[in-house]
Parts: sequence; C-alpha cells; structure tokens
Amino acid sequence: MSAPGATGSYRSSWKDDEIRALSELASKFFATELIGNREKYEQQKVVDRDVWRKAGDLGLLCCSIPEEYGGGGGSFAYDLAVLEAQAHAGDLAFGNAVHSGIVAHYILAYGTAEQKSRWLPRLATGEWIAAVAMSEPGAGSDLKGIRTRAARDGDDYVINGSKTFITNGQTADLVVTVATTDPSAGAKGISVFVVETESCNGFRRGRVLDKVGQPTADTSELFYEDARVPAADLLGGVEGRGFGQLMDQLAQERLIIGIMAVAMMETALSLTVDYAKSREAFGQQLWDFQHTKFVLAEVATETHVARVFVDSCIERLLGGALDVTTAAMAKWWLTEQQVSVIDRCVQVFGGYGYMREYPIARLYEDARAAKIYGGANEIMKDLVARSL
Repeated sequence: MSAPGATGSYRSSWKDDEIRALSELASKFFATELIGNREKYEQQKVVDRDVWRKAGDLGLLCCSIPEEYGGGGGSFAYDLAVLEAQAHAGDLAFGNAVHSGIVAHYILAYGTAEQKSRWLPRLATGEWIAAVAMSEPGAGSDLKGIRTRAARDGDDYVINGSKTFITNGQTADLVVTVATTDPSAGAKGISVFVVETESCNGFRRGRVLDKVGQPTADTSELFYEDARVPAADLLGGVEGRGFGQLMDQLAQERLIIGIMAVAMMETALSLTVDYAKSREAFGQQLWDFQHTKFVLAEVATETHVARVFVDSCIERLLGGALDVTTAAMAKWWLTEQQVSVIDRCVQVFGGYGYMREYPIARLYEDARAAKIYGGANEIMKDLVARSL
C-alpha cells in the first residue's frame, strides 16, 4: 500500500510486509481513537489515558525496545511506521513521538540495568506516560543556557527550576529532566534525571499552554521547587554526561519530525486532489482550471522529493550511517516544505480551507510549530553551515 499522495508505483524500501501491516493497524487505531474523538480531546486539551493503554495493548508503543524490557523488539523502522501512520491520520498531538521515540531510547541507551528494567516495561504497556523537560522560559534551543539546578544532598538530588513547552507534561508519570549539576563546567556540568512524578515531593505541574495548533497536546509548564529525586534516578548513574546523552540521540529525534512532516504533506495533497475534483466553480470542476493543476503538480513533485529524501535518511539511520548534518538538513527542509505545501493546499480550498471542520485547516494550524520544536530551523541551518 502506498502512502496518501504517493507518486506512481514508488514504495519506501525500508518497509517490508510486517512494517506495512503495522502501519495499517496503526492507521485504523489513530482514525478511531484520535480523529474519532478529536472534538472531545480538543476541549480537554489532553488525550485520555485509555488511549495510551490501548496503544500499548496493540504493540504501538516502544516498538523498537527489546522484548526483554517489554518492547516490540523491532528496529526503529517500526516506531517510525507508527508515527508516520499517526501523521497520515492528520494528528501531530498524541505524544508518542516523545514517549517511544525519545524517552524510551534515552533509557535504553544510557540507563543502568536496574533503570531499564524498572521503567521501560511500564512505558511499553502505556501504564506510564513519558515526557522530556529540556526547554525553559529563558533557554530553548541553547541547552547550555539552562538554569535548572540539581544539587546532591545525601541519597538524593534536590532540583530547583522551571520548564516550559513540555509535551505530555500534564499527564507524564516519568519526566526526563535536564539540569546542571555543576554550573561552572558548562556543557560538562549537565546531567539528566528521570523523575517519577507521583512520588516526587516538590514537583508541580503548571498550566496547559494555549497553543495556535495541536490543541489536543497537553503541552505544559513544569516546576521543581526543592524537588527531591533519588540519586539512583540519575540517568546512567554518573554526573556530567547529560549533554552528550542528549546530543547522541539528535539525529534519530530529528528524523522523527521529518517523517511526520512528509506524512502530513502526503495527506494534505491527497485531500486537496480529492477536493479539487469534486468542487465546482464557474460551471466546471476546480480541477479543470490550469492554475489548480499547476499548483497541485508542484505540490506533488515537492512531496515526492521529500518522501525520497526522508526514506534515504531512514535507510541511513537503520544502517547506522545517518550523520548529524544530514539529520539537521532533513529537519529544517522537510518542515519548511510541510508548511509551504499545506499553505498552498489551503489556498485551493478557498474559504473552506480556513474552516476547522475541514481537515486541511487543522493540518495548517498544526504544521507551523514543527519549524520551531526539535531545534529551531535556524539552528539546523547553522549546524549545516558548520559542516561546509
């Protein structure tokens, strides 16, 4: 099965029959559980916890975490297929990209044996929801500028600081928290703590932020006020390794954003072609106007180029050869194309394209943030320039 808007007989080479079957399962799940309940979740500004548990029951969480820790035991392609299916359904808000794509892999890559056994099975079942707390009111893409401080006090660390723009922040049971344990050491003084929210005295959730798009995502503020975290919950058990831990995962994280951007482009193209062929204007189908055909020809070409590029990056990632520079290229360019393509599709819809009852309008409002999160696109271009 080809993706929505796919060109001709092109098929992504990283998808075998098993991955395609997983994609179909995930597509049905997201259409029913996310899109089918969208109005409810938009009012709540959060997805019901039952969605996480149902996703865990179907094997849609932590697909690339080893079976010994409760995961699916597949390659990262399986997680990407699930995230792609979510975006094809027209949703970027369900926080599995952070939960399965980022947090689970931090724990798998850097956690001690005890930490992996304690946390990963709960993430795989959806019993616990995970978040990453990096961004602060005064520090976004510049991780070296974080002010949240963790000081050792006996068998605990005491954390003070605040975080913002945290996906899954309102519901997270496990928050990977970035803090400095040695402010004088710069990047070498950054450490990562895994905070179990229910048992952490001094941890407090703030408001769910009111965003332009992705309204069902519980993007929140978090506060640490003399929050006591057991020393055993320092990720990997050694101070000062946090910056390297975060940087080592960036290529994979940015590819997650890239594949979801391409999937949204493909869905926008498919919706717009269908609309143009069904809508009449001035006594003929909208499709019959040369300008409409030219716009959609451009969009189809750009979407196909984006698909081939992201598939190439995925193949390199799975082969252990995706470098940070190429991942930065993918993140900035694919999200720029996502915003541009969806904007032109909205124009084809005319006034209806700005009505939220039409899926294209929701794609439009959800897309813009992708140029900001995961490292602002300006940062990505600077990383690329450094390699030249």
